[in-house]
Amino acid sequence: MRRKVRCCLYLWWVTGLLLAGCRQDMHDQPRYEPLEASTFFEDGRASRPAVPGTVARGQLRTDTHLYTGKVQGTVVDTLPFPVTPALLARGRERYEIYCVPCHDRTGQGQGIVVQRGFRRPPSLHIDRLREAPIGHFFDVMSNGFGAMMDYAAQVAPPDRWAIAAYIRALQLSQYATLADVPPAMQQQLQRMEP
Repeated sequence: MRRKVRCCLYLWWVTGLLLAGCRQDMHDQPRYEPLEASTFFEDGRASRPAVPGTVARGQLRTDTHLYTGKVQGTVVDTLPFPVTPALLARGRERYEIYCVPCHDRTGQGQGIVVQRGFRRPPSLHIDRLREAPIGHFFDVMSNGFGAMMDYAAQVAPPDRWAIAAYIRALQLSQYATLADVPPAMQQQLQRMEP
């Protein structure tokens, strides 16, 4: 029995020595570091030059109006593209996904999270926000404001502009008069009044 135990201990000791000899340091692998010299390539560099025309991720955003909502540091009062029914429909869709939980469907600031005890956002229909340039809404969605977090990671810039356009349409709808409606539509609306 003693001999068996001794034999097992000896095997464990030999196995330990063999495993120690097979050690590979993960921090010292056979690889080239950035900008290290190499004899493998003719130019003597391990790092390869960038392919002509390559643009680093996030570096092609030269249109500051589209990507920041500002021109020369000033918040813009125009959209970077024309307002179309498709743009407003997209803005409404995105607004109902991302904004309604706090701002509600009409923009009064009575969304479901407010009903659950969270801080109430200002109504989108107060004078300060009705008079704010449209770039203000894009900037708030991009960078956050007060208790509102930013939505830059969740909503792409064109969709943020679509939401801003829809917010402006929502604001206008709350203060529209019959004179704001095209003449052909005015007649239809007048027939519908009780």
